Amino acid sequence: MLFLPISILLFLLFILLLPLLFFLAQAGILGIAFAKLGLDPVSGVVFFLACLIGSGVNIPIRRRPVVVSDEDDIPFLLGRFFGFRVPRVTEQVLAVNVGGAILPALLCLYLLPRAPLWQTLFATVVVALVAKKLSRPVPGAGITLPALIPPIVSALLAAILVRGNAAPTAYIAGVAGTLIGADLLNLHRIERMGRGVMSIGGAGVFDGIFLVGIFAVLLS
Repeated sequence: MLFLPISILLFLLFILLLPLLFFLAQAGILGIAFAKLGLDPVSGVVFFLACLIGSGVNIPIRRRPVVVSDEDDIPFLLGRFFGFRVPRVTEQVLAVNVGGAILPALLCLYLLPRAPLWQTLFATVVVALVAKKLSRPVPGAGITLPALIPPIVSALLAAILVRGNAAPTAYIAGVAGTLIGADLLNLHRIERMGRGVMSIGGAGVFDGIFLVGIFAVLLS
């Protein structure tokens, strides 16, 4: 399922930053930062660009019919004057976002051997609890979460808990904690939100997951 990328502002910002990224790459700074995430500069830029583009792609994993009553589906005189509502059957789609869930999860698995296990696990649990507390369901869109919360919390925890290279811990905790706390722990709430595409890693949580990567690189 293809959609216009949700974070169009992030996409434009990323394009505007490309000259700066190129300069940092030439100066060797970007290479050092991405190296701590286990990536070379070209792979790092391509990965984050792929996440932005992938934010517009959702892979359906479950469909279920839902009954709705939509006043706009019946004639004006009947619906607005007499107040009739005609129930109809549509569907709710549960999907996984490529740029906000699949690609970040693959990078988490790649970074896992580079991160201290117990510190990373603790940071992930904390981020998940914070994300669960602050996440809110939005009918037709899924779960929303303040974008800056996951990257800030994960970066602070990684900086406190990990000596040396804290970037892998920050990235894993931010991504996994957000997906678990905001989306997976709210699946029961998603099922009650009616029709539309409910995307794990998409909609209201993608911005936070994308910024986790940016903060992790900056933390390097």
